[in-house]
Amino acid sequence: MGINKDTILFTKIIVSIIIKVFIFALMFTGIIEGLSKLEAIEKDNTNVHFTFSCAFTHELKIDQSVAHSGVCLTVVKINGHQYTVTAIDETLQKTNLGNLKVGDYVNIERCMPANGRFDGHIVQGHVDQTGIVSSIIDNQGSWTYTIEYNNKLGNVTVEKGSITINGTSLTVVDSKDDAFSVCIIPYTFENTVFKHLKVNDVVNLEFDIVGKYVARLLKK
Repeated sequence: MGINKDTILFTKIIVSIIIKVFIFALMFTGIIEGLSKLEAIEKDNTNVHFTFSCAFTHELKIDQSVAHSGVCLTVVKINGHQYTVTAIDETLQKTNLGNLKVGDYVNIERCMPANGRFDGHIVQGHVDQTGIVSSIIDNQGSWTYTIEYNNKLGNVTVEKGSITINGTSLTVVDSKDDAFSVCIIPYTFENTVFKHLKVNDVVNLEFDIVGKYVARLLKK
């Protein structure tokens, strides 16, 4: 059985997307390295400087990109065990960073090194929109989180597809037009901000980049 032209075109598109991401963009994988605690907030006109502390501050460098709950931010200052990143107004408006309070924790991940293992999925650190935790179910061994979001922005999920919640690479287990569910294992629960989430909390969402490109192409 031969391969039709649509299949060939689709394959070329996917390969092109992956190559562009690898060559031209910073890339994360959604595998969280640890938690970072917010130590101070300083407003600077429309910008906000967030000072955090984490277990590997001593490994960070000025001008390094680090994803904070899925938001790619640049390290601008390091002082002992603390470091500072800056968020502009657009970032604060489109993510949950504007809701942070001193003492809160965020998921953190450094960019994937060129020779690193690709353990999650392609994550750019560009939040598409926020969602709301509508329910949390304790399954006595795992937790099911249901997230609602505004589907008028054109983002979609599919069952068994990838989704990034607060920077964490996860698999969609149930997909609806304006909501989806994911299951969290104990390790992920204990080592990410999921253990701090409550119903009605706002979370950052980055939808699968391949799915976004395909959805846009299908609209043309």
